[in-house]
Amino acid sequence: MVGVSVLGISGSVGSSTVKVLRQFRDQFSLRSFSVHSNWEVAKILISEFSPEVVCVTDPKLVGKFGDKFGSTNILYGDHALIDLVKLPSVDVVVTAVVGARGVLPTIAAIEAGKKIAIANKETLVTFGPLINRLVAKHKTLMVPVDSEHNALFQLIERETRSNIRAITLTASGGSFRTLPIEELEHVSVKQALNHPTWSMGPKITVDSAGLINKGLEVIEAHFLFGFSYDEIEVVIHPQSLTHGIIETRDGACLQYTSHPDMVYPIAHSLFYPNPTPQMLIERKPSTWKTLEFFPPDTNRYPGLTLAYQAGKAGGVAPCIFNAANEEAVALFLEEKISFTTIPRLIESALNQVKNEFPETLEGYLEKDKETRNLIQSEFLKGGVTT
Repeated sequence: MVGVSVLGISGSVGSSTVKVLRQFRDQFSLRSFSVHSNWEVAKILISEFSPEVVCVTDPKLVGKFGDKFGSTNILYGDHALIDLVKLPSVDVVVTAVVGARGVLPTIAAIEAGKKIAIANKETLVTFGPLINRLVAKHKTLMVPVDSEHNALFQLIERETRSNIRAITLTASGGSFRTLPIEELEHVSVKQALNHPTWSMGPKITVDSAGLINKGLEVIEAHFLFGFSYDEIEVVIHPQSLTHGIIETRDGACLQYTSHPDMVYPIAHSLFYPNPTPQMLIERKPSTWKTLEFFPPDTNRYPGLTLAYQAGKAGGVAPCIFNAANEEAVALFLEEKISFTTIPRLIESALNQVKNEFPETLEGYLEKDKETRNLIQSEFLKGGVTT
């Protein structure tokens, strides 16, 4: 039995991970997991899987559910996520929490020698150079869970690196793919959360609507696979069936295509380096019908351009990009700023926060904090168009 820890089990990736664990009960054991505040989901999963430890991270709920539920220990707060991943019975850690808060438990899992199924893209975006140094030092096996990166992981593994000219991430185009650009200034939170293909959390769905999510994925792909930003491309693919493409030196393209369901990359990451042993969802190529691909409009998606700029700048620029975006999206979800103000705030942060190249985690954390304070200051003083 392979012991599994899932950070963020009540979210979309976490819920899909539970589906896979249920399908392969004889091979995986859920040893620990976290929720932010969804205690009802936690109780159901504790009763079903009997994990050793569960963590509730919402600071408003500290101590509310006692220190035990049956035989399961209950911990509280973000810091306790480290305890979950370091359990001796845990072999694989699925990092499905959203945002930079996933960084410290990921580092703890790396240092503890766990295999990491990484779904928390902000960890690599924000602290990429540091994470890669730690992965190399501890010889950690890290398998991406994002559908696009998992697809590329599988394609790249099957091809000689020197024969790959470029890699391509696909994007649905989000909620406003066909909306007239002049109307973006006035879209509502409800409209932004109406994703055409995937069912995701609110933050990621808003990111997708502005293609900022794809920008984060471009930076993540750079740190995962070592390709330069000029070798990483993005295409709009409305059907969300093709998840990754590699272009070989002779101009041919190889693509990974599957039904848009997270059980595929999750199962692959849990079983890797072994193959998934049985059918997950049967979808024949005859059901795909049309596959469309076209380049993103940079006027519609300015956040994607900013992501490339941050990535190419290196240092803490991706950290600044991510922190500014997290703060801006939170303000949008609270209906305090307009949708189009999000990339404006990111650009402001990239222009104002000094780029540096720190060697330690503290250096990145300082820039993360400085950026978040700047965004809040910009909003409070009315320095942005709302």
